Amino acid sequence: MKDTVEITPANGKLGVLLVGMGAVSTTFIAGTLLIRKGLASPIGSLTQMGTVRLGKRNEGRSPLIKEFVPLASLDDLVFGAWDIFEENCYEAAITAGVLDVSMLEKVQPELEAIRPWPAVFDQRYVKRLMGTNVKTGANKREIAEQVRADIRAFKDTHNLDRLVMVWCGSTEIFMTPTAAHQSIAAFEQALESNADEIASSMVYAYAALKEGIPYANAAPNLSADIPALDQLALDNGSPVMGKDLKTGQTLIKTIVAPGLKARLIGVSGWFSTNILGNRDGEVLDDPESFKTKEESKKSVLDYILQPELYPTLYKDLCHVVRINYYPPRGDNKEGWDNIDLVGWLGYKMQLKINFLCRDSILAAPIVLDLVLFLDLAKRAGMSGIQEWLSFYFKSPMHAPGLYPEHDLFIQLMKLKNTLRYMRGEELITHLGLEYYD
Repeated sequence: MKDTVEITPANGKLGVLLVGMGAVSTTFIAGTLLIRKGLASPIGSLTQMGTVRLGKRNEGRSPLIKEFVPLASLDDLVFGAWDIFEENCYEAAITAGVLDVSMLEKVQPELEAIRPWPAVFDQRYVKRLMGTNVKTGANKREIAEQVRADIRAFKDTHNLDRLVMVWCGSTEIFMTPTAAHQSIAAFEQALESNADEIASSMVYAYAALKEGIPYANAAPNLSADIPALDQLALDNGSPVMGKDLKTGQTLIKTIVAPGLKARLIGVSGWFSTNILGNRDGEVLDDPESFKTKEESKKSVLDYILQPELYPTLYKDLCHVVRINYYPPRGDNKEGWDNIDLVGWLGYKMQLKINFLCRDSILAAPIVLDLVLFLDLAKRAGMSGIQEWLSFYFKSPMHAPGLYPEHDLFIQLMKLKNTLRYMRGEELITHLGLEYYD
């Protein structure tokens, strides 16, 4: 064994700050409460059900991840949230319509006790929503200070030892970095001047990083992934990660595409369409918000298939993504994929996938894992971009000059090797020659 990374014990309470108390957040909170009461299973959560192999294959050492690294206990999680609507968490979960009322009633008192603070909101960035529970202030800098005050009050009220923030709000309009995003000084000046370049999610990210809190962006919008906030995260010891949780159709793409590329099967076209009827679908019905999501979803194949290395197989790939708002489906999303393949001697084939999934059911365990892993990273003295958590994201943050790793299986190897590194175990390369020497 090598030297282990010094990790502060996970003593005391961990506050979970959620931006947005819609379908994903309420499903995550209610599910966690049910699981810690022994009323449900944490299916889909790597931190709760996953194992990590240690040493050689014939050693038989594969402990649960939660027993291998010192993660916070589910019993120590305390939930707080901001939202543009005043409904408490139980009412919001009923509105979301993801979980059966019979399940929600088992944790109803705990859910009703979670009431959202007024949110940072500007309809210019999410055009299909209007909220009444909204912060006001002279400028965005003042509103950011109000968010910081909420964080401190939450910590004091519940006697919390540590905090993590996750943006679970709606997808904002498509934005690219500008001069206002290049340095802390420029960013803070933009806050004070109410610059359009500072979206609501950036206000939350700034507030979290100023408080030294880990931050994750579960949506595809530009948020902490700008030079100013990258530097702030490093300066204040905050781990950050994003963006856009890898749940339905893109999860399937990052499973299927690496397999096709591994076998050097050509892909001439990949047509993807989705229908969903939840609030996310309504927001994405706006072309500017859809553009943000489209960019996140479309980049996956470019990086996995590497057409610059395999031009014969993937250079002329036609990749089309559609999202259609269809209210009758609610949170039950349906994703259709038609993949046009090219095989030996140029013979054509097709693969068709129909995934009837539940968006928030797939997202909730990811939020739990991010909370626990980002808290672990903070206690391990890690700050800035945590690329080892790319496993959970459609458009993972990465260091400047690098391409993002999208292959789900490489991402999982990176994650588990990071855990092995933390505990001083040998990294696993899967070379395997030692078994045959």
